[in-house]
Amino acid sequence: MKLRGICISLFIIVSLIFPDLSAFATYGSKLCKNEGYSCIRVKGRQSWNSLFPDVHDRGIVMRINRMNTQLYPGLVIAVPDNLADADIMDFSPFPASVPSPGEKVVIVDPNEFAWGAYDADGTLVRWGPASSGANFCRDIDRECHTHNGSFRIYSLGSSDCFSKKFPLPEGGAPMPYCMYFENGQALHGEPNGLPGHNASHGCVRMYVNDAEWMRYDFIEGPNSGNNYRGTRVIVKGY
Repeated sequence: MKLRGICISLFIIVSLIFPDLSAFATYGSKLCKNEGYSCIRVKGRQSWNSLFPDVHDRGIVMRINRMNTQLYPGLVIAVPDNLADADIMDFSPFPASVPSPGEKVVIVDPNEFAWGAYDADGTLVRWGPASSGANFCRDIDRECHTHNGSFRIYSLGSSDCFSKKFPLPEGGAPMPYCMYFENGQALHGEPNGLPGHNASHGCVRMYVNDAEWMRYDFIEGPNSGNNYRGTRVIVKGY
């Protein structure tokens, strides 16, 4: 109990020092003020499983709050009022359809902490939480935003993919199902979970199961027959 209290106190102190974490802590509270949502303030030993025993309900609430890391006391999370009958596509921050792009497109929005996958007809087929590049990375002493613009996938990896650079100085961070699109930046799964804010060195972190789906069931590499061009990835500006 004493160790748990110390960990919580340290998180609060760090949140005050680093504004990004404080902003993340209020994300759920901002969302739950909207019509159709309610607020839950996490208490004591509550967890995702104890609050939402049903797998369907838990999955939706996690995605809505853009996180799947461990809960902590005091955190406010948003819960939709129609949770029992809800479908995750009902909560997409992206439109259900866009003018036909004529090819598959992945859109990443760092401001919404989310990604969306559109088919060639412009229909949104799946979306999920994302954690893009942070406003500041202490180890490299500068901003580390994900580059915004239009890119194409140029390299694909497997479940064994890892970073050759981070953590400094020798790398080794796991990047399962990596899909590189710009100068070392990639879409990839994050086995340690998404924290609900932009926290990477420039890559776009995703749920591992989302990354696996995108890697094998949606993304096309540069030699896939799509005019020898990889799937387009569009990253919106911060």
